[in-house]
Amino acid sequence: MRKTIYFIFLLLGCFTTVLAQENANETTPENPKTTEADSLEITDNIKMIKGDTITANGLTKKGGRYVLPDDAFAKNVDSLWLEQFYGSGMFDTIYKDIETMEFEKVADVELPTDTLKARLERLNSKTPFNIEYNPILESVINNFLKHRQKQLTRLIALSKYYFPLFEQEFDRHDIPLEMKYLSIVESALNPRAKSRVGATGLWQFMYTTGISYDLDVSSYVDERSDPVRSTQAAAEFLEKLHDMFGDWDLALAAYNSGPGNVSKAIRRSGGSKNYWNLRPFLPRETAGYVPAFQATLYIFEYAKEHGLQDLNPKWAYYQSDTVQVKHLITFDHVAEVLDMDVEELEFFNPSYKLNIIPHIKGKNYTLRLPIHKLGPFVANEALIYEHVKEELAQREKPLPELVKRNASIRYRVKRGDYLGRIAKRYGVRVSQIKQWNGLKGDNIREGQRLIIYPRRI
Repeated sequence: MRKTIYFIFLLLGCFTTVLAQENANETTPENPKTTEADSLEITDNIKMIKGDTITANGLTKKGGRYVLPDDAFAKNVDSLWLEQFYGSGMFDTIYKDIETMEFEKVADVELPTDTLKARLERLNSKTPFNIEYNPILESVINNFLKHRQKQLTRLIALSKYYFPLFEQEFDRHDIPLEMKYLSIVESALNPRAKSRVGATGLWQFMYTTGISYDLDVSSYVDERSDPVRSTQAAAEFLEKLHDMFGDWDLALAAYNSGPGNVSKAIRRSGGSKNYWNLRPFLPRETAGYVPAFQATLYIFEYAKEHGLQDLNPKWAYYQSDTVQVKHLITFDHVAEVLDMDVEELEFFNPSYKLNIIPHIKGKNYTLRLPIHKLGPFVANEALIYEHVKEELAQREKPLPELVKRNASIRYRVKRGDYLGRIAKRYGVRVSQIKQWNGLKGDNIREGQRLIIYPRRI
C-alpha cells in the first residue's frame, strides 16, 4: 500500500513539473513567451509598466521583490496533492550529538522497571533486533527521558521530514525500517553534522567510505550531506554488513566501529555472536552505541506514553521536488528571485558547501525547492539564468574554482609551520585543513601528518 501511494505521488510530482515546463512555452497574459532575442531587446532599457519594474534581464519586480508568473493549473495541482501532507507546524534543527552515556541509575524518572520490561518485550517481538531488558539499556532510556526532553521533541518533529525518505530506501533493500533511528544516534538528523575525525552527514560517512559508495566530494559539493544520495549509500553499507554478520545488532556495531573490531570482539568472547556478550570487548564508543540506538527506538515508539509533544515540521519531504540546474547558480540568486530565505535553501540543499550549485558536464546537480516555489522557477528558468549570468559577469571577484578531491597529499609538519602558512602554500583555507583532519583547534606539532587537498602544488 505504501509503495502504491508513493508511486501515485511520484506521478503527480512528475506531472506537475511537465505541466510547468510545457506551459512555460505557451503565450498567455500571465506567462508571456520570452525568447533570447526578446531578453536582449529588454536589456537596452528598463521600462516601467503599471508601477512594476521590468529589469534588464526581463524579470519583473514589484515593491523591490521579484514577481515570477506561474502556470495556474499546475499551481492548483500542487496545492491539491500537498493537502495530503502535514499542515503548519514547527521546524527546528538539532545540532547536538548524542554523547557517550555514563551507565548509572537515573533517579526521578517515572518509568517502573516492570513497565519497561513489558514494553521492551513487545518491541522485541516485532523487530529483528535483540531488544531485551538490561540495566544498561534502562539507564540510557532514563537518562534520555530526564535530560533530553526538549531535544527529543524537536527530533520527533524533524523525523517526520526525513523518515519517509529513509523508510523508502530501506524498504528497497529489505532493511528493517527501525534502522531509521540510527540517523538520530549518528547525526541528530543534521545533514551537515561533522565529527571530530571528519565523518560527515546524516549517516556520518568518512571521506574514503563515501567515495567507495560514489558520493561526490569536491570544493562545491559533498554528497555525504545529501539526504537522498547518502541514504542510498547507508542502505547499501548496512546491507553489506548484515551479509557479513547475519545479525542486525552486530551490523550496527560494525557500522560504528568497523567490521574488524567486531570480528576481534567475537574472537575475544570465545565465539559469541550476541551483542551483549561482545559488548565488554568492543571500543567504549561502540559499547554505548547499540544501547543508544535501542533507547532511541524505544522512546520514539512510546513517545506519547512519555508525554513527548507531537509537533509537525514546517515542511514534509514530499512537499519538495528537484529540478536539474542548467547553469551555475548560487543560493543568493535563487533566494532573491523566489523571495526565499537562504537558510531555507540550505535546509533543502545541504550538500552544497559554498551555497553554490555548479554546472559540470557529465554531472546532474539538482536544486531542491518547496513545490510552491518550484513551479515559478521552472516557468521562468530562461530569464532566471540570464539574470544570474549578467550578475556574475559584473562581479569583481570570481567564484571559487571547482576542485575535485580525488588527489590528496599527506603533508608532514615542519618546524615553524602553522596552519595559516600551510593553507597559503596549497591555496586552501585553514578551516578546510581542520575539517579534513578533524582538528578542533589551531595547534599542530612537528612531525604530524596532515591530509591536504591542494588547489595548487
